[in-house]
Amino acid sequence: MKKLLFTLLFAAFLLPAGAQKKTAPLFEHVEPPFWWTTMKDHSLQILLHNSKTNVADYGVTLSYPGVTLTEVRKVENPHYLFLYLTIGKETQPGMLSFVLTQGKKKFNLAYELKAKPNTSPRPALSSADVVYLLMPDRFANGDVKNDTVPGYYQGAHREQPNGRHGGDLKGIGDHLSYFADLGVTALWLNPVLENNQPKWSYHGYAFTDFYKVDGRFGTNEQYKQLIDQCHAKGLGMIQDMVANHIGNEHWLFKDLPEKSWVHQFPVFTKSNFRGSAMSDPYAAKEDVVKMNTGWFDGHMPDLDQTNPLLATYLIQNSLWWIGYAGLDGIRMDTYPYPDKEFMSQYARRVTDEFPSVYLVGEVWINAVATSAYYQKGMINRDGYQSYLPSLTDFALHGSIPAALGEKEGYDTGLARLYFLLSQDFIYPDANHLLTFLDNHDLSRFSNSVGKDPAKFKLGLTFLLTTRGIPQLYYGTELQLDSDGQGDAGLRRDFPGGWPGDKVNSFTGEGLTTEQADVLGYTRKLLNWRKSNPTFKGGRLVHYVPENNVYVYFRTLGDSRVMVVLNGSEKEVALNTGRFAGSLTGATRGVDVITGKTIDNLATLVLGPRSSLVLELH
Repeated sequence: MKKLLFTLLFAAFLLPAGAQKKTAPLFEHVEPPFWWTTMKDHSLQILLHNSKTNVADYGVTLSYPGVTLTEVRKVENPHYLFLYLTIGKETQPGMLSFVLTQGKKKFNLAYELKAKPNTSPRPALSSADVVYLLMPDRFANGDVKNDTVPGYYQGAHREQPNGRHGGDLKGIGDHLSYFADLGVTALWLNPVLENNQPKWSYHGYAFTDFYKVDGRFGTNEQYKQLIDQCHAKGLGMIQDMVANHIGNEHWLFKDLPEKSWVHQFPVFTKSNFRGSAMSDPYAAKEDVVKMNTGWFDGHMPDLDQTNPLLATYLIQNSLWWIGYAGLDGIRMDTYPYPDKEFMSQYARRVTDEFPSVYLVGEVWINAVATSAYYQKGMINRDGYQSYLPSLTDFALHGSIPAALGEKEGYDTGLARLYFLLSQDFIYPDANHLLTFLDNHDLSRFSNSVGKDPAKFKLGLTFLLTTRGIPQLYYGTELQLDSDGQGDAGLRRDFPGGWPGDKVNSFTGEGLTTEQADVLGYTRKLLNWRKSNPTFKGGRLVHYVPENNVYVYFRTLGDSRVMVVLNGSEKEVALNTGRFAGSLTGATRGVDVITGKTIDNLATLVLGPRSSLVLELH
C-alpha cells in the first residue's frame, strides 16, 4: 500500500500545477532515482532525460531546508538537464520538490532523500571468505513466467548454446541452502543489470540500463530481497559492474548527452587488449590510446570517463546500488581499460563512502608486477595510485595448471607455485587478492588438468589453503568440464537447475561416483576452512619443494595448519625433519578430510598426486 501511495504521489508531482489528468511522464529517466542525506560527499548530480522533449528549455528551482541547487547544466543534447545539489550535514530526509518552468507552464518533480543507505549485517569480506561465482542465466530457473518478457529482444531458448536459458534470481534464492551447506560465504553474480541486446545477452556485460535489473532475472525489489535472504544465511553478495563500455542498445548511446560520452572513431576501432601498456614505462602513446579508447566489440561502445558528467554518473551508480541493495562487494570488470585516473577516483570514492564494501577489479594480466601496479598502496615509479583494495590474481591462476601438468624442475612442477608466491613482496596486500582456478571467461579447471581427478583435487586443495580470497566457479565442486561449445561450453547450465534435468546437483541424483566424491571433498574442505581461524589473515610459511613435494603452514596464534602437496607420480614417505621450525610443539595432527589422527609426525606418507591437510595440536 505504501509503495502504491508513493507511486501515485510521484505521478501527481509530474503533472502541470493544478492538473490531475493523465499525461505523459515529464522525464523518461531521473537518475539516480533517489539519494541519501548521510553520504560523506555532500554533492549530488541528477540526470534528467526525455528523448522526445527539449528538457533544456526548462528552468529549475528548489526550496528545501539544507539543500542547495548549485547548478543547472545544459549539454549538447537538449533532451538532457543535469542538476547539481549540495546536501548539508543537518539535512533531514524527505521529498524534494523541484519546480520546473517552461514559459507559462509550471511542473513539479518529486525527488526523495532517504535517511541512510542499506548496509550489510555481515562482516566485511576477507581472506576468511570463499566466493562462489555463478552466471544467473545458467544456474537455475525458478520462475518460468519471466523466461520471455515483452519488450526484450531475446526470450529463453535453452536449446541454443548462445541464447538465454531462463535462469533467474528466484532460481538462485531457491537454493541458498545449497551454498550454505557447501561452505561458501559469498556469492558473486555475473551482471544482473538489464542487457536488452539482440544477441549474446545472457552473459550480461553489455548494459542497456544502469539502474534496472534485467526483467528476465526479476525486478530491482526481487534482487534486494535476494540479498536480504543471503544475509539471513550469512552469505555476502558481490555485484558485477562495468564502467568501460555499454551495449549499443543502451538508451544513453541511442541519445547521447554529448558525443564525448563515447570514444568516437572514423571507422570501427577495437582495443588492442594490451593491459600492460598502461604501466609500461616504454609504451608508445599510440598503444596506450588504443588500449584505453578502442571498443571491446562492435556492440559495446567504449565509454570516455574523462567526461566529468559521465565519470560522476558511473560513480554514483555504484554507490546507489550499494546503498539500495545492501551489497557486500563490487567486482569491477576490465579494470585497466577505462581511463586510469577515473578508476583511481572511482575506487577512492567507493571505499571512502563504504569502507566495509569489498572492491575487487578484474586485472587480466598474468605478470605479478604489472598486476600489483593496480593495488592500493603500491608505490609506482610514475606516481600512479589506483586505490583498488583487491584484484584478480591471474598470475596465480595461470601457474596452477602449469605446475600440475609439467615435470619437476628447479622452477617447474610445484616449484612454480613456490616461485610465484615468493614474489608476493611486490603486492601491498597479497592476502586480499581474489584467487581462482577458473571463471566464466576461462577454460574450466577440469579441462586445464586433463580431467584428471587427482590433479583436480591437488589444485583445489592449494586454492583453498594458500593465501588470498578463493573464488569457486559454479560447477567446480562437481569437476564440471566444458563441452566443446566455446564460451557457451564454459557457461553450461548447472545440473538440476531446470525441471526434468537428469542430473541434480542439489539433491545428488544422477551424479557419477567421481562427481559425488569431488563434491564431498569440496564440501568437507570448505566447511572446515570456514571454522578454522588461520585463514583470517594467518601467516603463511612455505618451504622450497623437493622431489615435487610442496609443504607450507598457516599459523594464527595457537592455531596451526600443515599442508603437504605431492605432485609426483610416486608414493612419498616424507621425513618432516626440515620443517621442525614450523612443527615445534606439535605432537599430533588431524587429517581434515578423513578426521583421522596422526600421532607420529616424524614421517608422513602420501599417495601419488595427493594432498594432506593437517590441523596441528
